[in-house]
Amino acid sequence: MQTPISITAISSVSSLGTDSASVWGNYLKPDHLITEKDFGFDKAFISALSQEATQEVAKVQNADIKYKSLDNSVLYALCASRNAVRQAGWGKGAEFGINIGSSRGATGLFEEYHKDFLERGKAGTLASPTTTLGNISSWVGHDLQSSGPQISHSITCSTALHALLNGVAWIRSGMVEKFLAGGSEAPLTPFTIAQMKALKVYAREVLDGYPCRALDMDKNANTMVLGEGAAVACLENGRKENALALIEGIGYATEVLRHNTSISTDADCFQRSMRMALEQVSPEEVDAIVMHAPGTVKGDSSEYNAIRKVFGKDMPALTTNKWKVGHSFGASGVLSLELGILMMQKNQFIPVPFGMEQEAPEQLRKVMVNAVGFGGNAVSVLLTCK
Repeated sequence: MQTPISITAISSVSSLGTDSASVWGNYLKPDHLITEKDFGFDKAFISALSQEATQEVAKVQNADIKYKSLDNSVLYALCASRNAVRQAGWGKGAEFGINIGSSRGATGLFEEYHKDFLERGKAGTLASPTTTLGNISSWVGHDLQSSGPQISHSITCSTALHALLNGVAWIRSGMVEKFLAGGSEAPLTPFTIAQMKALKVYAREVLDGYPCRALDMDKNANTMVLGEGAAVACLENGRKENALALIEGIGYATEVLRHNTSISTDADCFQRSMRMALEQVSPEEVDAIVMHAPGTVKGDSSEYNAIRKVFGKDMPALTTNKWKVGHSFGASGVLSLELGILMMQKNQFIPVPFGMEQEAPEQLRKVMVNAVGFGGNAVSVLLTCK
């Protein structure tokens, strides 16, 4: 039996806010946090940072002249990471690994620099250092004055949970005792919105009050909405007194694709990742699953089919947060992890307002969190109460 890994802190920056009280308070409300924005060429539904979160990010940016030129994806990560290590009690100079990934990285700055290049035929001095994917974790390491490995990566929408897998692997290898893992995304830009609309996955209208109909199994149109933000978790070796939850199982898998964005009807990758996460646990012990469920017809249904294949008659309660906060690509997995941990702490299940009929579990002792991205890269993490 492997030594458990404790999650001693979790922090996010999103439309939900920046502190756990605000985040939980927003989850208790049936309202979504999606608005419509005019991008000049078109309008689109988005879930942008809350006013509170925007102010906190501005404080971070204004704290150091060097931060003025950083992309929002880095600033969001700095803000969330500062809050997380403060909660965990990791002081400056502490030794811990960092892996904060992103699906698209410095989206806003890249588009800005590329536009400038097309107009002038020259690139700005900071174009390369401020748009490399690795600058997210390296700036977080600089800001926290930590020692230890600093890694950034992109595995599309499962990026944040892959960062958590990396953290677990580093800790279990004995190379570090602590790890900061998560994802950050700032994709609310004209070109990114245009790309999603070109895929025909984006929400086009408000249906019964909700633009994103994630986990509505009766919808006949795709309803994905983009959100922005960052979410990170502090991992520590062993069973800690201050643990919010324990990681009891992890799973991962990929599947052969027929198309760049495809996933099989029964999501083979999810079936394998969930079964791997359940190797030491019986399916009937899982009380709830926070699904990836991006709000697309095939994405939602294939994951649901996979869950039915794995759990059979022992179906846990199912939920997702994308109807409320949109899909934040590489950051979404740890935002879902945060929801799972809060539900266990409060022992209260957060349903989807328009979701399928199901009984809320009487207790939330074990919660699974799923994520998958383009390329069929699925991750499942099983949480248990400390």
